[in-house]
Amino acid sequence: MINNERASGVLLHPSSLPGKYGIGSLGQEAYHFIDWLVGSGQKIWQILPLGPTDWSHSPYQSYSAFAGNPDLIDLEFLVRDGILSAEAIANPPLFPTGMIHFKTVSVYRQRILNLAFEQFSISGGFQSSGYQWFWDRHWWWLDSWSLFDACHKEFQGKDWSKWEESLQRREEKALVSYSALCTNKVLYSRFLQYLFYEQWFSLKKYANEKGISIFGDLPLYVAYNSSDVWSNQSLFLLDENRQPTHVGGVPPDYFSETGQLWGNPLYDWEEMRLHDFDWWMARLQFNLRLFDLVRIDHFRGLESFWAVPAGEKTAIKGSWLKARGDEMLQLLQRQIGDLPIVAEDLGLITPEVDLLRKKFNLPGMKVLQFAFSSEADNVHLPHNYSADFVAYTGTHDNNTSAGWLQSLKKEERNKVKQYLGNEKSDSWQLIRKVEESVAQMAIIPMQDILSLASPARMNKPGTTKGNWIWRMEPNQLLPELGDKLGAITRLFGRS
Repeated sequence: MINNERASGVLLHPSSLPGKYGIGSLGQEAYHFIDWLVGSGQKIWQILPLGPTDWSHSPYQSYSAFAGNPDLIDLEFLVRDGILSAEAIANPPLFPTGMIHFKTVSVYRQRILNLAFEQFSISGGFQSSGYQWFWDRHWWWLDSWSLFDACHKEFQGKDWSKWEESLQRREEKALVSYSALCTNKVLYSRFLQYLFYEQWFSLKKYANEKGISIFGDLPLYVAYNSSDVWSNQSLFLLDENRQPTHVGGVPPDYFSETGQLWGNPLYDWEEMRLHDFDWWMARLQFNLRLFDLVRIDHFRGLESFWAVPAGEKTAIKGSWLKARGDEMLQLLQRQIGDLPIVAEDLGLITPEVDLLRKKFNLPGMKVLQFAFSSEADNVHLPHNYSADFVAYTGTHDNNTSAGWLQSLKKEERNKVKQYLGNEKSDSWQLIRKVEESVAQMAIIPMQDILSLASPARMNKPGTTKGNWIWRMEPNQLLPELGDKLGAITRLFGRS
């Protein structure tokens, strides 16, 4: 945990930052947000996964476990760094405020980033010491990722399992042949990663110097159509045709009566064990360089995982299979010592999962919105917390607190009123409850600080449309909101 001190932070993905180019970025608005966090007495900025997303735009469905999302590259910083001319971005389209229109953003950014690539190539950027330094430290994943990305574009977005057979099998001759055929696309992909990580590590350095820790997020699974599965087929449960035999998800729960069918391929834990979990070790070590603290999403999948036969339409017909997360975490602990990891332990959690979390001294999660569906022994009620948890009003998968309060049925609404001791409940009363709890960390979604209703919700599990699009409006990050949050943070010893 963060220095074993009480701490408070804000959950906001960079894509949700304001700005005039259609989507939040790693640019000046991100630095301004860090300054706002400092001024409001916060210690933590929590974000969602940073990988390149698929057609759903979900940060949890990425083409790579290592690559960064080029959509977050700041264009104005490219002008500052001499990679773009000011004229190139002088007249952007009139993007909507308060939301992301991904298609329009993509068309515009592709044109601008291609201009930057041409200028970088002409000016000898690939021979520069900065790029060479980046390549020397990232080639081990970037080589495979850039060829995957190039082939994915060359074959117009087809899954790697629909590519030429020899390329699917990663035969050496095919890899060499397609690397030559797609040279420009390969270099473009590497260029984008260079830009992303230059901007990311500069931003992280600024945050850390200001006393802000970055709290990252690591999805348990990777997408089937990803560089990771294509490059490491033996580590996943695939059949002779390289198709998943089973896919990931969770059984019916709070979010869905039919469970959640994610469709991700599952790990072959026995095969991973034979290789000393080297892929997982690389992934975890990489993320612990990117972030100061990492949340492992669906942590229970490291103890046992819900395996649904491929082809099922829902997640109902599955079975629990054992994982090797205990051995893997032991190995990581031997390498780095204390684990700066948070376990996402929401949903159906068994005693075995709880023991695994406690064995490695990992904080779990409590969500106030889950607290009022039963009686006083509900584990999400603040009076039942212990220090080894991160407390939230809600997460990216929840409704906003204002929207949630509006949607409550009478019985649950009355429980909320009784617990808060106030006839008129609002998001700030929920914030106060989380901040005053004994949980060592309290994290508040930005939407709750802004008291926004349901349209500002980030994601609705089980759906694929209308998610991940919320953005702050320009000038919405007011100093008085920071003062209000700061006063509560100081009052409860988190500043």
